Amino acid sequence: MATYPVNPRDPDPAYLDFWRERHLCTLTTLRPDGTPHVVPVGVTYDPEAGLARVITNKASTKAANVLAAAGPEGARAAVCQVDGRRWATLEGRAWVRTEPARIAEAERRYAERYTRVPSPNPSRVVIEIELTSAMGRG
Repeated sequence: MATYPVNPRDPDPAYLDFWRERHLCTLTTLRPDGTPHVVPVGVTYDPEAGLARVITNKASTKAANVLAAAGPEGARAAVCQVDGRRWATLEGRAWVRTEPARIAEAERRYAERYTRVPSPNPSRVVIEIELTSAMGRG
């Protein structure tokens, strides 16, 4: 099977355009027992910062999985989207961020990509994935 590596900080235009389109994605985190937990999410991709962002509730399982696994090196995580023969995966180390400025930036980017402002949520956090690799076919 062919591999399609992409530099996550310098993607080709087609790959970046694909991440700017409105698509439902999946987030994969690891449960404490090491099994994958895969859930649908909205994701934003910021190649300049080398980040993927997912907004969520601080009581969510995805946030709990990241918190349980995140040591100094963060928790392993991946986000993926598919549209026909086009697909894209971003992988890296995740942390749950609670700083209001980080949450606001994630909400702004979500509103831009998904063309709707997320409803207010005082329990919102952002899962930031510091990207280490990417692959796909945009």
